[in-house]
Amino acid sequence: MKGWFAPDSRKRRILLGLAVYLVCTGVFFASAARDRITTHTPYNHYALLADSWLHGQLNVRGAPPPYAAGNDFAEFQGKWYVSFPPFPAVWLLPWVKIGGFVENVRDGQAFLWLAGVGPAVLFLVLEKLRRTGKSERSEGTNWLLALLFAFGTVYWFTAEQGTVWFAAHVVGVALSAIYLLCALDAEWPMLAGLMIGCAWLTRPPMLLLGIVFALEAFRVSLRGGFPERRGGSLRLAYDCWLALDVKKLLARWGLFLIPVIAAAGLTLWLNHAMFHKWFSFGHEYLTVAWRARIERWGLFSYHYLPRNLGIMLASLPFKNQSPPLFQINVHGLALWFTSPFYLWLLWPKKWNWQYFVYTAGALLVLIPDLLYQNSGWMQFGFRFSNDFAVCLIVLLAIGGRRFGKAFFTAAIIAVAVNAFGAFTFERAQFSKYYFVDGSQRTIFQGD
Repeated sequence: MKGWFAPDSRKRRILLGLAVYLVCTGVFFASAARDRITTHTPYNHYALLADSWLHGQLNVRGAPPPYAAGNDFAEFQGKWYVSFPPFPAVWLLPWVKIGGFVENVRDGQAFLWLAGVGPAVLFLVLEKLRRTGKSERSEGTNWLLALLFAFGTVYWFTAEQGTVWFAAHVVGVALSAIYLLCALDAEWPMLAGLMIGCAWLTRPPMLLLGIVFALEAFRVSLRGGFPERRGGSLRLAYDCWLALDVKKLLARWGLFLIPVIAAAGLTLWLNHAMFHKWFSFGHEYLTVAWRARIERWGLFSYHYLPRNLGIMLASLPFKNQSPPLFQINVHGLALWFTSPFYLWLLWPKKWNWQYFVYTAGALLVLIPDLLYQNSGWMQFGFRFSNDFAVCLIVLLAIGGRRFGKAFFTAAIIAVAVNAFGAFTFERAQFSKYYFVDGSQRTIFQGD
């Protein structure tokens, strides 16, 4: 047994990662609504998609089920499609096969079993950063940071839902954590490419996390590491060019791109097979009330930036004069309100290459999220942050800023806020605490 607990051993890391998974899974199940565990969700689009595949077709068999109320299905030439990126349906294939009928598949439970994977692998990422000298955090701190991600961010309420929009985030977080584990030091190029390709087929903005591998491959392809700074930026760039092993860099990039290109080819084929357009994945055919704005402004546009940026940074609970004393607009709470410890990212003690790499990854993914036609509605907090939250936790680890009383106070507040979201969001008995405007036009509380 000593071998399993030897300091810095692989077995110890696996055990501690497994412990993260078990803690997260236990809490996620304990805080889930009973019907998420015992029955299928009302928006089981991925189970319907898996069922279609098992019957040799791409469109939904028949019309969408009545319990889904026609919510977010694409209609094209008399057929109905699930236009959401398809990879999460792969997880449900065995569940649907064993269940026989879609209604027998407890899709919410299926994604609850998966929800602990992301935090567990994130712990392994943080430990790899420590072992390679890129982070000074201790093993215990890394373990707590992984749990802080699970319970101190909007990931907690996300994991509880099981419905199509949130299930994609659960899968995306797991893929992004595995991807970062592979991309660090550009250690496993093809596996990193496979993970980012699958992430693209889950949450398309996550493709831009590919910058992390691209920059890591550049770093490890420098002979002798980064040259000493002997002048301005132009001199440093010139010295890097002289030190760069171009063949090794291109080989790493090439191996990374093989599965990414394969994923792109599969995407193009699916688009054309379903909607007769190579570059249309079908969201413009959604039968939703705000389809007019999509037709006018497109799925991504600068037009949506002020609204989405305002929600991410300034959306706070509404204060009422009578009970309930507060309500949460289902456009979601500001990111700093649900996870105030993220504010520590604004003044890192160490600003180095690694901090630049993961900052670039997070910001690139954030851009399309802010330009998207939907704010994430309906949500407790800014759920699109799940696309890049793993990078944010990495930045906390490598930033070097001491975690003092203020940080741990912010962490406790974050867990309390997100616990409220996990236990109340989308539950009828707590609906009074949420403000819902079906037109999506009410962003801030009126005068």
